Amino acid sequence: MSAIAADRKQASDRKPARDRKLTRAVVSSDRRFAALSHGLLILWSVIVIVPMLWVLVSSFKSTSEILSSPFTLPDRWRFENYEHAWTDASIGKYFLNSVIVVVCALFLVMLLGAMCAYILARFEFPGRRVIYYVMLAGLTFPVFLAIVPLFFQLQNFGLLNTRPGLILTYVAFALPFTMFFLYSFFRSLPHDVYEAAQIDGAGEWRAFFQVMLPMASPGMAAVAIFNFLGLWNQFLLPVALNTNQDKWVLTQGMAAYASSQVYNIDYGALFAAIVISVVPVLIVYIIFQRRIAGSVSQGTFR
Repeated sequence: MSAIAADRKQASDRKPARDRKLTRAVVSSDRRFAALSHGLLILWSVIVIVPMLWVLVSSFKSTSEILSSPFTLPDRWRFENYEHAWTDASIGKYFLNSVIVVVCALFLVMLLGAMCAYILARFEFPGRRVIYYVMLAGLTFPVFLAIVPLFFQLQNFGLLNTRPGLILTYVAFALPFTMFFLYSFFRSLPHDVYEAAQIDGAGEWRAFFQVMLPMASPGMAAVAIFNFLGLWNQFLLPVALNTNQDKWVLTQGMAAYASSQVYNIDYGALFAAIVISVVPVLIVYIIFQRRIAGSVSQGTFR
């Protein structure tokens, strides 16, 4: 019996030693992974931030300074570059057109997408599954394949080279993603709250706008940011469907300004125009970045 007790004691002594070795190995592995991940994040931050800072500094320099000493601070901070970009290059007019088109399209696509996602997520009716997958198939449809049909459709309706035509086109292409993103948010909302609203006398419209829609606000904010980024940077659709120069959006104006000067380019004003086009995106992202990080989810049909 004493021999058995001694063996058990030795085994119990060896077990903590093995556990300590395993713990040290796990901690060491976690530290190596953390160091590697932080190193990659630092490298990626440098790759992203350094070009942005270079463009910002270059927007205050003259063309000769940019070409002769591109990586030094300007001798004099030339704020007139922004004035030249805003007025001489008509960036101000194109900026206003972009704001009008993107804000109107964003409002419509968020409203229609939320309604569509809510109906598909909360109500059972024949054809619900078919509608969901047809909308989902819209995510796989390349934009450039629809350019020619869209051109003739807008021409037939008298919407070619107009802001309303461009707004409706933006809405059509952003709607499938909005519905797909918001579907899971409305699907996860508690049904008891909806029933309580009905007991209090709320109809379907009031229950949606005053009860269910505010509860899905994290998802609404996240998908609104993604849609804003995509619509603000859209280039192919306005180039093909909006050839009237007075109605050009910012991406068209930037491309035309960069290509029109050929060899006599005012790089300071060009970099200033780039900064003007990037600032709204950065502001929106910085303000709502927590919404993006906490609201991304996958839409699944159940």
